[in-house]
Amino acid sequence: MRFSKAETVAQAIKDLVVRGAPAIGCAAAYGMALAGAACVAAPGDAPSILRKVHDALANSRPTAVNLFWALDRQRRIWEQPGAATALAEKLLAEAHAILREDLVMNRAMGAHGAALIPEGARILTHCNAGALATAGHGTALGVIRSAIEGGKRLSVTSCETRPVLQGARLTVWELMQDGIPVTLIPDNSAAHIMSRGEIDLVIVGADRIALNGDTANKIGTYVHAVCAARHAIPFYVAAPCSTIDPKLKDGSAIPIEERAAAEVTGYGAERWVPEGVKVRNPAFDVTPAELISAIITEKGVIKPPFGSTLSRWHA
Repeated sequence: MRFSKAETVAQAIKDLVVRGAPAIGCAAAYGMALAGAACVAAPGDAPSILRKVHDALANSRPTAVNLFWALDRQRRIWEQPGAATALAEKLLAEAHAILREDLVMNRAMGAHGAALIPEGARILTHCNAGALATAGHGTALGVIRSAIEGGKRLSVTSCETRPVLQGARLTVWELMQDGIPVTLIPDNSAAHIMSRGEIDLVIVGADRIALNGDTANKIGTYVHAVCAARHAIPFYVAAPCSTIDPKLKDGSAIPIEERAAAEVTGYGAERWVPEGVKVRNPAFDVTPAELISAIITEKGVIKPPFGSTLSRWHA
């Protein structure tokens, strides 16, 4: 899908056309580049145009901190002295840089994380943290891809990821395209499969990481972390350092997006719950740091306690 207006980029992020924290950051950067292009015809209106687009993008989704990290980088571009000269080109160049950096970071994460994956590992993942959620290669799936590129034989169990089914629709598709053995399961069967000794490790992505290591990811992640701890299964998070939020001491302040009830009550014109029922649809949950075995970043693998390293490594 192509976008010619920044406002449609913001709507695409809100509607999950673009999803995955790193991909959202990249899209937001290009949204600001489109805003810069719009300023060429009306240079006198540039400040108001840029601020309006910035705010629309910032309000598109609240949880993925990569969105705000990318917007901050673009804001620093247009706020520089003399930025009005070649502003569109500067904003586009910064967007290109963010995209290239994400690809490099994903590859670096993959290399660091692959060392944690044993030969023959049976891996559980939740939601989609692959090429479709990033500039390419992926975070959690990037680690899996890198391990396989290194010659390891692996298999993946993908949770469906209710209610939007990113695992079923996206993760399974990516892995099948790469010829990686994958089995799809309902979200609520993961504990059962762990209890039978059929999972060796869990690896997921992240949308925001607090300085103590508390991590927000797609709703349902916390349940898998609790079950992994119960069965002594390593639980890994793979995310770039741009996902670390230096403003948050712990996960209690991470904003959790609540999405439309329609995602839960049915699909399209089909409704399968009674009219009038009260619905909660949180899109994310927070996994406490004590349940995380390691956080895999482009700079290396961070083991508990996370605090001192995360405070140094945030982008």
